[in-house]
Amino acid sequence: YVSLLIGDLPTNETYVQSCSLVTVFYYYGILRLGSLIGVIMAFFFIIIDIFFLKKKLKNHPHPTLVRLGALIVVFVLVVLVHYIFEKVIDII
Repeated sequence: YVSLLIGDLPTNETYVQSCSLVTVFYYYGILRLGSLIGVIMAFFFIIIDIFFLKKKLKNHPHPTLVRLGALIVVFVLVVLVHYIFEKVIDII
């Protein structure tokens, strides 16, 4: 998602070859940011699943759909918080 959002590096060969440090920072930023957001989402989902959903879904007919919905809700909340930090408060 982040690479789609940011886009690719310029395809000008001389620019990319002369600024290999730029490519390192570009891909490192995508990897670091993507993994950080993924870890945050996984942490919140696991906490919600262990402490809340496990008890509620014992007799539910479709527990996988409820867990998928919870994962989507956690994803949306993390994206909203990240957007607010980046665009509104300008912390990131």
